[in-house]
Amino acid sequence: MTRPALRRAAALAGAAALLAGLAACTPADSGTGTEGDSDYVTPGKFTVATGEPAYYPYVIDDAPESGEGFEAAVAYAVAEELGFAAEDVVWVRTTFEAAIQPGPKDFDVNLQQYTITEERAANVDFSSPYYATPQAVITVESSPAASAASLADLAELRIGAATGTTSFDVIEQVIAPTAGVQAFNSNDDAKLALENGQIDAIVVDLPTAFYLTGVELTGGVLLGQLPEAAGVSDEWGFVLEKDSPLTDDVTAAVDALRESGRLAEIAEQWLGADAGAPILQ
Repeated sequence: MTRPALRRAAALAGAAALLAGLAACTPADSGTGTEGDSDYVTPGKFTVATGEPAYYPYVIDDAPESGEGFEAAVAYAVAEELGFAAEDVVWVRTTFEAAIQPGPKDFDVNLQQYTITEERAANVDFSSPYYATPQAVITVESSPAASAASLADLAELRIGAATGTTSFDVIEQVIAPTAGVQAFNSNDDAKLALENGQIDAIVVDLPTAFYLTGVELTGGVLLGQLPEAAGVSDEWGFVLEKDSPLTDDVTAAVDALRESGRLAEIAEQWLGADAGAPILQ
């Protein structure tokens, strides 16, 4: 080998050694450096989707980044369980239907009161449930039901629900009104009958109860939740992309929060008696 060739070979060897040394000192990725960062939409960030707008009491003032509201608080609790600081939670918005369609997602998780169903699970993953919603009784201020404080108070009143629903079955089994259950084709029809004074109260799931009394009914009154044994509750889970590598981790985080009692604390704060939904006995 000639002298110039020897010099070139030595220079190349030195450059290779320098690059190897730099690589040894460089982090594995540009995220938080934790294992599995590449599984997230944005490494080092936890991207959470909700609706636009997002409604009370799930998100207060349509500002999920505040952590105020039931689902906003649950999202931050799960993020913390996964090892993310609050400032590393990124919020995006989606429609309800778009999020549960098959295909890639621009979020890590989505929560908009998604009931876990087999049909939806064919297109997306679900975490274990973070909430199971009971049924609730609502009325309006002008109704005789407005002063009802117990199941016995409701028994003599005209109570309605959409036919074929859990709400309808719960009225029969738990309230057992003397006049029988007043059947309607839909919640909208039942709501109209309540507004017109044709019935005294209606039973819907608790999320619908919050929405109807807070948004749609003039002088709406949420009398309270029916006991847990009243019927089958709807279970809500985080939505993730189908076969997401994060599903097990998010489920483990939800399970840990349930076991520690934190989920119950959040539900009590935002959906419990202090939020106007005591359990009727």
